Amino acid sequence: MTTTNKTIKINSANSNDALIDHLRACQTPEEILKFEKWFNSNIESVKLHKRICELLKNRSISRALASKWLATLIEDRDRNISKLLAQ
Repeated sequence: MTTTNKTIKINSANSNDALIDHLRACQTPEEILKFEKWFNSNIESVKLHKRICELLKNRSISRALASKWLATLIEDRDRNISKLLAQ
């Protein structure tokens, strides 16, 4: 049996609320990175970090929540870049 990942479009207010709920629910960096990987591969829109910036700009999420998520995403990218440069 073959399965495909269907991309999902997120643009409505309800989907923003669902995204915000999920952002708040993730407590560890591992949960955040797992969700980012899923989001970026399954959602047909901008990447998660851009969605977080949009939510922050629209004052839909707090600065504390946005900084927690963005810091985790940036630190992960920095680690990945360092690994690639070390090879």
